[in-house]
Amino acid sequence: GVGALVASAGAPTGPRSVALAALAAVAAAADLSGRPIPGPRRQVDEDWLGRYRGWAYGAGFGAQLGAGVTTIVTSATVWLTLAAELLAGSAAAGAAIGGTFGLVRALPLAAEARIGTYAALVARQRTLASRAAAARVGAAVAAGAAAVVWAVTA
Repeated sequence: GVGALVASAGAPTGPRSVALAALAAVAAAADLSGRPIPGPRRQVDEDWLGRYRGWAYGAGFGAQLGAGVTTIVTSATVWLTLAAELLAGSAAAGAAIGGTFGLVRALPLAAEARIGTYAALVARQRTLASRAAAARVGAAVAAGAAAVVWAVTA
């Protein structure tokens, strides 16, 4: 069943799976709570936008956000992903988990590539902010599903 599929993929089983199931349940509850997720309370410095060339600002912004935990953490799934990477059982499995998470998180940025003006960027940010609650619920559902999978594979 699911356990055999997960084990064949090199994913965590046994005690690591139990630990991840518990952590995923906590992450789902944290995302549903609506409270701020523990982590840094800083953002990328907006003053960089006018101070540095576009590529330098973009690289600095991307590096900080890409690390996932150097700025405000908006979903407990970020911490859950780090735990899953550490408990994966191999460097390759951990890299696959992190790479997949990063890719899925980055895909929405493809739509942002067409934004050509500051006004359009501000409008897009307002739209995204209006959808934050739905995104939080989606993250909680994903964490809950992961909790079920990991519990079944334990």
